[in-house]
Amino acid sequence: MGISVNISGDKKTATIKVNGRFDFSLHNEFRKSYKDVDMTSGQYLVDLSGTDYLDSSALGMLLLLKEQADSQSCSVKLTGFTDEIKEILVIASFDKIFTLG
Repeated sequence: MGISVNISGDKKTATIKVNGRFDFSLHNEFRKSYKDVDMTSGQYLVDLSGTDYLDSSALGMLLLLKEQADSQSCSVKLTGFTDEIKEILVIASFDKIFTLG
């Protein structure tokens, strides 16, 4: 359970994998996963394939990641989510803010 991060060798992709419940209990761990990543014109890939629950605080954390990415001229893509989590993302209009795939 928790967060793992993997930076590609060319430092163009940072993959953040969320396992288990994505809620406020992961706030500090999620923030640390991208806080010190030094990328320019790359992509943050948030892998939600191991996520079984997502709440409003997780949505807020994703928005904070988006701010960080924007400041680095990077994009954010959310992947691997279940149909239930996709429904939450679409209801929250995150399909307009993030790339879903």
